[in-house]
Amino acid sequence: SHLPSCAGSIRIMSFAVSLILCAAFLHAFWNSIVKGSGDRVLAMGFINAGHVAFGVVLVVLYLPPAVESWPFLVASTIIHWAYYLALIWAYGIGDLSRVYPIARGIAPVTVALSAQVFLGEVLPLQAWIGLLLVTCGIGLLVVERNADGFDGKVVFAAIVTGMTIAAYSVVDGAGVRASGSALGYIGWLFLLEGFACIGLLWWRRDVLRRVSAQSVMLGIIGGLVSSLAYALAIYAKSLTSLGTVSAIRESSVIIAAMIGVVFFGERPWRLRLVAALIVAVGVIVMAGTA
Repeated sequence: SHLPSCAGSIRIMSFAVSLILCAAFLHAFWNSIVKGSGDRVLAMGFINAGHVAFGVVLVVLYLPPAVESWPFLVASTIIHWAYYLALIWAYGIGDLSRVYPIARGIAPVTVALSAQVFLGEVLPLQAWIGLLLVTCGIGLLVVERNADGFDGKVVFAAIVTGMTIAAYSVVDGAGVRASGSALGYIGWLFLLEGFACIGLLWWRRDVLRRVSAQSVMLGIIGGLVSSLAYALAIYAKSLTSLGTVSAIRESSVIIAAMIGVVFFGERPWRLRLVAALIVAVGVIVMAGTA
């Protein structure tokens, strides 16, 4: 009698893993759209337009979030503006295979250490091992030198981006819990990105008329892809543990590094891939304690 239920659990787990891997690929893919774009500000503006379109669907389909969650929504919206500006800056001066692993690696480290310092959460040994691995992986990318020597500006931009990711992760975590409607909360979060969309497009209003329809569609598709990645990760959390979702989702670090190396021809490729792998393993080890 246990065999059918066991088979069912395996199927659910396989489905969850497939969803999270899909989310990881989509996340790396939309970041590559920003990096590869000739005008990153416009690309981000159109990506935000895709977010708004996805948000409208969620707002129509799901209950609005509770009043208690609105301060978190407003705070997250403002932090996301900072995140988009940091991302535009980082990809404007640095490689995808370097910026992405640093930014995605710094975020869980910041959240974990903040919980230890400010909330008194005692980190288990496994979490410290994960932290050490992530730090080593990021360290390889930080000390990497180019033809002109050490480029601290790229590292700083990537770290700032990672800090904004950590900030909105904490705020959204609290906001979703207070909302009573996770997908309603996410819908409004995406909808409020309309302000960022308008701001970014206004910033580049002088070239807006000359933008090709192909660039517009690529950006909007990137936004829909980004939204879908986030929604898939949230849905997967209802099927399996948060630690499992967080761990598998960080495979996006390796995927982004590979996209940078293969499609953008970024070098040195061996160091970047090894560093991305170490960061991903470290985050997976940390997530196993969640």
